[in-house]
Amino acid sequence: MDVSRETSAPAVAGSLFGSRLDLAQRYAMSLATSGVERGLIGPREVPRLWDRHLLNCAVVATALESGAEIADVGTGAGLPGLVWAIARADVRMTLIEPLLRRTVFLEEVVADLGLDNVDVVRGRAEEVDGAYDVVTSRAVAPLPRLVGWSMPLVRPGGSMWAIKGASVSDEVPAARSAIRRSGGTNVRVTTYGEGIVETPTTVLQIDRIP
Repeated sequence: MDVSRETSAPAVAGSLFGSRLDLAQRYAMSLATSGVERGLIGPREVPRLWDRHLLNCAVVATALESGAEIADVGTGAGLPGLVWAIARADVRMTLIEPLLRRTVFLEEVVADLGLDNVDVVRGRAEEVDGAYDVVTSRAVAPLPRLVGWSMPLVRPGGSMWAIKGASVSDEVPAARSAIRRSGGTNVRVTTYGEGIVETPTTVLQIDRIP
């Protein structure tokens, strides 16, 4: 496999990453090489790194407010957290991940790319002491459990952004009690990337009562 060709950025990536496209390209290369070697992503994902993963996350980053403090719960290989931190140098990102091999990879990527707006925290969401404007995740757990992990980290007036599949609305009824207990309100499903990517990204957003 020609990894360089497989991880070459599509033209649309320039509009999402701007002057930091080179950083995104280097991150893609890290995922395709070290990420695969360490079992963080499957080798079959390499040809679709951009379409299925990087662009899928990057289209959401455009909606973040400048100066926002964000936590990515169960970030894994850095999706969406590292993508957002690359695309938006004006936000502060905390990557939360319990597995050592993943946090080692994340710390190496952050150092290699010189990202000064990222902190890597090894631990479970329940163990983290903090309050954030946005708490995000991507395909981490069923919604009731995810709400229990994420909402306690959302500061009053902030919100939880869960990147999930298009059928995420079907998960909401089972999570209603967890949402109420956590002070959640204004539950909505938003899509990002229409006209930019082939499959827009679906995000379930829940505000925390101020």
